[in-house]
Amino acid sequence: MFEKAFRVKSNTVIKGSDRRKLKVDISTSFPSLSAEELSDLVPNKEELNVVKIYAHKGDAVTLYVLHKNPVFFELEKRIYPTVYTLWRYPHVLPAFTTWPPVIQKLAGGADLMLPGVVVPSGGLPEVKKGDCCAVKVVGNKAPVAVGTATMTTAEMRSLAMKGRGVSILHSYLDSLWAFGDKSGPPCIPDVDTEGVEGGFLEEEDGQEATEADAEEPYSSSNADDILDSPCPEQMDALLLQCFLHALKSKVKKSELPLLTSTFLRIHMFSCCPNGKQLDIKKSSYKKLSKFLQSMQQEHRLVKVKELSKGVESIVEVDWKNREWVKTSSSSSIYLGLCTCVSFCVVVLMKGTVLQPAEVRTIITDYVKRNELVDDTNKNYVIINPILCDCLLEKSEYQDVEALKWDDLFSRTLDKMQHCHQLVFPGLPPVVRKGPLEPIDITVASRGSNKKVTIIKNLEVYGLDPVAVSVALQHRVQASSALNPVPGSKDRVSVQIQGNQVQQVGKLLLGRQTNQLETLLGGCHGCSLCRHWCFVHHY
Repeated sequence: MFEKAFRVKSNTVIKGSDRRKLKVDISTSFPSLSAEELSDLVPNKEELNVVKIYAHKGDAVTLYVLHKNPVFFELEKRIYPTVYTLWRYPHVLPAFTTWPPVIQKLAGGADLMLPGVVVPSGGLPEVKKGDCCAVKVVGNKAPVAVGTATMTTAEMRSLAMKGRGVSILHSYLDSLWAFGDKSGPPCIPDVDTEGVEGGFLEEEDGQEATEADAEEPYSSSNADDILDSPCPEQMDALLLQCFLHALKSKVKKSELPLLTSTFLRIHMFSCCPNGKQLDIKKSSYKKLSKFLQSMQQEHRLVKVKELSKGVESIVEVDWKNREWVKTSSSSSIYLGLCTCVSFCVVVLMKGTVLQPAEVRTIITDYVKRNELVDDTNKNYVIINPILCDCLLEKSEYQDVEALKWDDLFSRTLDKMQHCHQLVFPGLPPVVRKGPLEPIDITVASRGSNKKVTIIKNLEVYGLDPVAVSVALQHRVQASSALNPVPGSKDRVSVQIQGNQVQQVGKLLLGRQTNQLETLLGGCHGCSLCRHWCFVHHY
């Protein structure tokens, strides 16, 4: 939950009634805390802050901060201790033991998997599904993570320690830990795990070990013939090609249901072209289960079910899916959703500026190259999965199968980042994201009946606010001032006494060449300085 930075909404001192309520809630949630320990965590007279935040996924979380360290956090009306609290009182929660290298994985947002749990001499802690629990490392009782159990201890044993054990909410080294003093965990000797020996996350027999073995890199040719390591997009394309070829030419209906690990190891690897290496870990999916889930949910090519706990199988294949396309040049089967295909017919760097006409040309070429024009009505374009993901809302996935050309173009332009370009004579063009901000000229009241004119956004058009202020001061014989614009580090506004809107307009749009030269910091070689800037919108 806190693997990425969060946004602080408010930070206030807790009220007396809220402090008493917090004590009651903590005492109820963690009965192992004594009255003295509870008073130490929630003191009566010391300052305790309530910090309301939004996690990076939008979850609303309340933090309780004591001495600049978060001691508890509340999520969905349930209170959890932080690692700072557990380092002082490690007995508050039942703890599972794992290996030290797992800490980095947990801080990155991973959950604790049961194959990585070390079973101490005293056995696993007894927990129920949904119980709050901690994670510690071998040899140290100081917890490094907090989460909830995904199943009971009895279920963990019955599954032979396979699957997800603890859903991690907060861990050492994440952004919630960084919100405190960033101290490290203390060393509290753990007698139960001192004699434990073994490697980090050793694989056991079963489906997970089989799937892990199956996902190891496999070469269909000699290692000398393997080319440079491909990018994720290329590996996704190769993975999709082998998947479709295996389903069409290898898998028979009589073989279903078929273990997903068997399908990968026996069928997909055998379909890998000579000179190429199929490695799921180098694709954007990372795991076979995620890839098959995408093929099932987004494209309805296969149906995958968990026939037994932790063991997934392909139970159905839709060989009549309309997205299948046969190529006459080879026996391989391809799909219009191949992830290496994009709108761009030419290679474009990220941030490249495109005119609307160029976007239309790219889309038209993409549609024609992939034969997406509707045969029955040339005014419509068939929506393949790439267009579906890019242009359609989730509510339209099942209903919209084709779009008119104009609708296709307009949706594409709406999804793209709009920008504008400023061209100053004699200077290189300046491209900025978003719409062009106009020069803002407003009249505000000051005091009883005094008015001032405020001018903003002069810097956008290359105008010097100091020069504009001096020119207006001489022009209208009134005092002027420069004020910083709230929320902006490098912009200032010009304020001049009186209602000077007309004079400001005459100055900015006037024909006095020498004045505009001064505002722009010198003439840039244009024939008429009143035409000082050309604006292009994209």
